[in-house]
Amino acid sequence: MDQWLRNTNVVKVIALIIGIMLWAVVRAGNAPIAGTTGKGILEEKIGNVAVTPKYDTDQFYVVQIDPAQVTLSLTGRDSAMKKVMNSGAYSVELDLTKVGKGEYLLPVTPVGFPSDVTVKATPANVRVVIDDKKNKSMPVTVNVTGIPAVGLKAGQPVAKPKQVTVSVPSRIYDEVESVRADVNVEKAQSAVSSKVKLVAYNKDGKPIETAVINPAVVEVEVPITSPFTLVPLQVKLVGEPPRGYAVASVRQSTDKVTVFGPQNVLDRLEFYEGPQVNLGDLKEGKEFILPIPPRNNVKQLDPDKVTVTVTIVPSVTKTLEAIPLSIIGQNDGFDTKVVLPESGQLNLTVEGAQELIDKLKPQDVQGILDVSNLPPGKHEVPVTWNLPTFVKKGPQQDFKATVEIGAKPGKPPETPPTTPPAAP
Repeated sequence: MDQWLRNTNVVKVIALIIGIMLWAVVRAGNAPIAGTTGKGILEEKIGNVAVTPKYDTDQFYVVQIDPAQVTLSLTGRDSAMKKVMNSGAYSVELDLTKVGKGEYLLPVTPVGFPSDVTVKATPANVRVVIDDKKNKSMPVTVNVTGIPAVGLKAGQPVAKPKQVTVSVPSRIYDEVESVRADVNVEKAQSAVSSKVKLVAYNKDGKPIETAVINPAVVEVEVPITSPFTLVPLQVKLVGEPPRGYAVASVRQSTDKVTVFGPQNVLDRLEFYEGPQVNLGDLKEGKEFILPIPPRNNVKQLDPDKVTVTVTIVPSVTKTLEAIPLSIIGQNDGFDTKVVLPESGQLNLTVEGAQELIDKLKPQDVQGILDVSNLPPGKHEVPVTWNLPTFVKKGPQQDFKATVEIGAKPGKPPETPPTTPPAAP
């Protein structure tokens, strides 16, 4: 080995080999890589970067940006480029703070890039349309869809808040017709509560995509109840005050009631029969607080109580003269006439509250003779009286009248049907 090293030719060969290896190492360190400029500079492209407009959102509305996305070409050293790509903290801005309503071609600005990275946007300019913003206060309409469980019904929905603000470009301000929340109650057995996104619609029922609603979401509750109907409430008055006293007025706290129950029951209701109020023995006013009883499979009543206020006053009397007698139950084949009293009229003393009696006239009272099932001939018939509410006839006035039933002139008499004798 020492002999080789002492040989100058061997040493020269070894030195040459080492020199070639060092040159190769240095050359490899400076060789360019794919995607670079040959000087350690990297090039990258980022596509579909959204253009972000900067403007006064309280005053203006950006109707359109065309194109809405651009491509960025980046140039920089490898370390800087990797930092940009890994952070993602970049954007493309469109400055609209110095322009107003109108259409413009404006440059975009890449932001969030380090100074040692060169950025170019393609295209460098975009077309933008700006309109004035107008706000419109609108009520929330709740659209209930679906059918609740069998035997149940969706009630009146409630939205909170019930009023919202819709912001739209001024050019379509008049097109905003409604703001709607859709709620599905399919097969629901209890109240449906949910948070619902609002949508603005135009007059053709189409959504307005550009509308901004504040708040965008509302809370909606749809009650689920039995079917119901609203009908008059009838409070039945029974009895009457003693002689010398009269009812001046009767007032109910409510004259209508909401009835919940099966639909076939509700369909037959024209009014609802409430509680009874006994006027007997009342010598002074009284307030009755009475429960409204459920009847005929009714499940619920609202309200379930009624307050009835009765006003009692001393009574007065008045004689009404020449009240005509009316005949009911006549057979079309006979003539029926009153023979006693000959005038076909009676006088009647009535009793009641001063205010009612003072206004009473003979035509307000009806004397009735019922001749149903009576055969031809003369008959003595009791007089019944149809009197206004809270008016009663005076004592010892059990009147009777005589009527005569005969065949009509020119027509043979008919034998009226006989009433079979009552069973013993």
